[in-house]
Amino acid sequence: MTSGLFYGSCNVENTLSSVVQGKMGKKKEERQPLLVSSNEPLNDTYDRSAIPRPDLRNSPDNVVVHLAGGPMEGASTPDGGVPPPPKPPKPDFDPVLNRNLEHPTSNLDTMIHLLKGNIGSGILAMPDAFSNAGLVVGTVGTLIMGVICTHCMHMLVKCAHELCRRSQMPALGFSEVVETAFATGPSVLRPFSHAAKIMVNVFLCITQLGFCCVYFVFVAANLRDVVAHFWIDLDVQVYLGLLLIPMIVLNWVKNLKYLAPVSLFASILTITGLGITFFYMLQGLPRTSSVHAFAPWHKLPLFFGTAIYAFEGIGVVLPLENNMETPQDFSGLTGVLNTGMVIVAALYTSVGFFGYLKYGDHVKGSITLNLPPNDLLAQSVRLMMGLAIFLSYGLQFYVPMNIIWPLIKDKLHTEKAQMYGEYIVRTIIVIFTFVLAALIPDLGAVISLVGAVSSSALALIFPPLIEIITFWKVGLGRYNWILWKDIAIVIFGLLGFGFGSYSSIENILNADKS
Repeated sequence: MTSGLFYGSCNVENTLSSVVQGKMGKKKEERQPLLVSSNEPLNDTYDRSAIPRPDLRNSPDNVVVHLAGGPMEGASTPDGGVPPPPKPPKPDFDPVLNRNLEHPTSNLDTMIHLLKGNIGSGILAMPDAFSNAGLVVGTVGTLIMGVICTHCMHMLVKCAHELCRRSQMPALGFSEVVETAFATGPSVLRPFSHAAKIMVNVFLCITQLGFCCVYFVFVAANLRDVVAHFWIDLDVQVYLGLLLIPMIVLNWVKNLKYLAPVSLFASILTITGLGITFFYMLQGLPRTSSVHAFAPWHKLPLFFGTAIYAFEGIGVVLPLENNMETPQDFSGLTGVLNTGMVIVAALYTSVGFFGYLKYGDHVKGSITLNLPPNDLLAQSVRLMMGLAIFLSYGLQFYVPMNIIWPLIKDKLHTEKAQMYGEYIVRTIIVIFTFVLAALIPDLGAVISLVGAVSSSALALIFPPLIEIITFWKVGLGRYNWILWKDIAIVIFGLLGFGFGSYSSIENILNADKS
C-alpha cells in the first residue's frame, strides 16, 4: 500500500530542480554501513560543500508520494506526438553525484519511511488472504509475492538510474521513468511516451482513491463493531455517512505540514494496535490441522488481490531513493530496500499465519474485527486502528489531488476562483470515495479488488515492461534471460489482474445477492 500505505512524516517528491552540470569525480569505492549515515564526502575528489545542494523537494516533509508534472513534462509535444530526439548523454554523468539535496535523508530515515510505506491497513487483512489460500499456500505465496515485488522495486530503481544518465537528470519519479523509457526506447514506442505517463498517473490515482475507499470502510466497520457491542447495532452505511463531514473537513487542509503531528500520532496508534493484536493472536493457538493447508483453487485470485494490495509500496521507492544522502546504499544484497522488505514480508507472513490459525475460516476482512468483543483492551484496538486510519486518509488523498488539481487549476484564471475551486475539488473527491465505499461496504472484497486492479499494474506489470524497453538496445542478458524473466512477471501480473478482478467482482455481486 502502494501506491501500499504509509503514515508519519515522510518527504514529498515534487517538481525536480534544474540539472547541476559539472565534472564529477570517480564513484565512491567504499559503501556506507547499512543504517548509518555519514557526513564524509563521497570520495577525495568530490566534496559536497563544493556544490550547493538545493532542495529537490518543494512540498512539506510529511509523506513520500509521486506527483504529476515532473521535469519530463515537456518531453512530449503538446499534442502527444513524437518527442524531440534526446541530447547525447555525457559519458561521465552520474545522477547520484548530481542529486543535490539540502536535507537528504539518512539510511535509518529511509528504512523507517520504507516500512511506513508498506505497512498499513493491508497487514490487518492478511489473515483473510490466508483463508483464501490455505495455511501452506498462504505462507509460501506471501513470501514469493514479497520476493517478486522486491525484485520489481530493484528493477524500477535500476531503470531510473539508467534513464537519468540518458536524460541528464539527477532524479525521476515513477511516471517520468515510464515517459523517459518510451521517449528514449525503440522508435516505434516514442510517440506513446506521453500517453504512457498519463496511464501511470491514472493507475496511481486509481490506487490511491482505492486506498481511500478502503479507509472509509475500515473506519466505519471498526466503529460499528464498538458501538454495536456497547449500545446499538446500526448499518455500516450509517457510520460511513457520519464519517463523511469529518473526512471532508480533514481534507480541506491543503498543506501537509500541518498534518505532521497528526501523522505521528497515527503511527503511534498503529504500532500500539499491532502489538495488542499480536497479544491476542498468539494466545491459545490451535493445532495447524484445524485449518486448511490448501484452499480451493477458485479462491486463489482473492488471495492474490489482498496480498498484492498489502505489498503496494512501489510508489514510495523512487522518492525515497532520490532523497537519500547515500543512495548507493539503497540497493544491494544488504541494502536498505532488501532489509526493509524482509521485515515487511516477515510481518505480513506472521500476521497472516497466526491470524488464520487462530480464527480459521471465521476470520474477517480486518483481524481487528475478530478480537474478543467483551474485552475492553480489544475494543480499544478497534478504536485505535480506526482512528489511525482516519487520520491517515489525508496522506493517501494527497496523491490523486496533486495529479487531478493541476489539470483543473489552469482553467481557473483568478486567485479567488482557484481558492474556492480547490476546496470544491477536494470535497468532490472525498464524496466520490464515500459513494464507492457505500456501494461496496465489504472490506475484504474492496481490498482484494483494489489490489487486483491497480496494485498489480503498478507493482508487477509496469516495472518489467520498463526494464525491457530501457535495455532493449543495450541487451537483455545471455540468451535474453532478462527478457524471458520479465515476460514471466508480466504474465503473472496480468493473470492476477484478470482473475483477481473477476473473482473480487464476483464475490461482491454474490455478497449483494445474499
